[in-house]
Amino acid sequence: MADSRTHSLYHRRSDWEGSLPRDSAGGRLTGARRFPRPPAPTPADHLRALMALSRALSDAPDEDEILRLAMDHIAAAGPYRAEAGYLKVGGDLVPSPRNGRAHASAVGRRVRDLAGRDGPVTVPGRSWGRALGLRGLEGLHGYLVVTSRSRSSEADRSLLATIVRHTAAALSLAFAHHRQREDALELHRLRDERTTLQRQLISVVAELGYERAVHSLMADVAASSDGEEAITRALHRLTGLPALVEDRFGRLRSWTGPSRPDPYPEPDPVRQDAMLHAVARQAGPVRVKDRLIALVRPHGEILGVLAVVDARDEADGHTVLALEHAAASLAPELTHLRDLAEVELRLHRELVDDLLAGTDEASAYARSEAVGYDLHRSHYVVVVQWPNRTADDSFAQTVGRAASAVGMRSLLTRRSDHVVLVADDRPHARALYEALARETGTRSGTIGVSAPCDSLDDIPHRYQEAQRAVEVRRHSRERYGTTFFDEMGLYRILGPGNDYRELETFVQEWLGQLIDYDSRHRTAMVKTLSRYFDCGGNYDETAESLAIHRSTLRYRLQRIRDISGNDLANVEDRLNLQVATRVWKVVLGGPG
Repeated sequence: MADSRTHSLYHRRSDWEGSLPRDSAGGRLTGARRFPRPPAPTPADHLRALMALSRALSDAPDEDEILRLAMDHIAAAGPYRAEAGYLKVGGDLVPSPRNGRAHASAVGRRVRDLAGRDGPVTVPGRSWGRALGLRGLEGLHGYLVVTSRSRSSEADRSLLATIVRHTAAALSLAFAHHRQREDALELHRLRDERTTLQRQLISVVAELGYERAVHSLMADVAASSDGEEAITRALHRLTGLPALVEDRFGRLRSWTGPSRPDPYPEPDPVRQDAMLHAVARQAGPVRVKDRLIALVRPHGEILGVLAVVDARDEADGHTVLALEHAAASLAPELTHLRDLAEVELRLHRELVDDLLAGTDEASAYARSEAVGYDLHRSHYVVVVQWPNRTADDSFAQTVGRAASAVGMRSLLTRRSDHVVLVADDRPHARALYEALARETGTRSGTIGVSAPCDSLDDIPHRYQEAQRAVEVRRHSRERYGTTFFDEMGLYRILGPGNDYRELETFVQEWLGQLIDYDSRHRTAMVKTLSRYFDCGGNYDETAESLAIHRSTLRYRLQRIRDISGNDLANVEDRLNLQVATRVWKVVLGGPG
């Protein structure tokens, strides 16, 4: 309504003038009938129009609408036209969409050149033009570019100035509201940010409190004398999950919490090594199936595994933190145990080395008591050889664990290719071998056990017996397993410590012609004869073990009779030939 009221002031004169009769040239007819001129707008009319415009400007939703209203109502102030309008946005003057396209570029440049001042603007076809700044307390809000075809009166200029002031005031109010909205949004954003920061601070404080609690608890555990069990109890208490410690070979050392497997599964050495290498390549605890695992590895050496059982995948950051602290607390404990084991192993090794070489009894008894071992009992010397394992400290520890697992009390040392045990009881026929097969993941090993030793002076000799038992086993049909010296029969006299020259003479007497024949013709007559005796004279079994046909075996045995001049059917010849092949294979090392 305010809009139409203010427009009516501008349209009264133009409507009246447009109703006058005109001639063909467009001029007024002097003789024509004159209509009464409408009354000129009174000051009251101007006042009402300004009040209506002021209300419209105040109710406008935004700055663009205010500028549009002002441009639409400029004509109500007199013989004026709004050529263009500009709003100051972000330090730049942005033209109104209502600006005319004609002369827009020139007008825009002129307005910007004024740099915030009022000034004249030239528009073709208009006798007067001026850029009027729309200013508020905060500075320039924009411009109205107003032109006129004729000279305006003082009243018209005053009315124009009033419209400009009202427009500037409305813009100031709109910009203030806009800033208030922006300030309110910024305040809301700052409040949200403060709330977020407060929550983060609370979370950090809670995390620090939990971390201090974990650190304090683990420090108390480390200071106690309960060792690994205290650490798994603390970890179970912190996480609510079953906690466990395994050695690096996968054997359980401690478990706290429900659902403990009984019996605990035997580890697979190959899978265990693969798991350790996979976990070691990653930083921090790693999930492996239903467990969250942390390696205990001070200075890079893996000493054990600490884990929680998390079948429901409930572990969070607190669980990881507790597991890491527990692993750090467990590292000194396992390092201490490892150091003790190494010292004990070294003392054992030095004692056994002296016993095997021969030492005085008084010193040996005193040193054995120092390491908690009784040398006054009867003993057995045990030699362990696993061709696919180097006889280093790691394999020596493996042998020691296997011996302990089967109940053997022993002292231990190692040589270049085998490990030696001095045990206080006769080993079980298969227990130690089976335990080592599980530990190493392979059955390709040999164990030799001496006869019982009742005197420390006999230990060096018993050591030779155990070595001889290993050699006999390695050259027998079943190369892997355990051999007891006192069960070797004839082989007890065929080995180190006997007169090799006599044995060589014996072998040459009975097998010399066959050995020479094999050497000249690259055949295997002696090997065939040895295997024939090993198989008890069974043709089929002998042929299968040599991977030859039965008829080939018959041919070879006949050639052996012809070459050696010995009759295999003769009891004496057969016995001497069988002993000769054993000596050739076990003592003299076979071919070569």
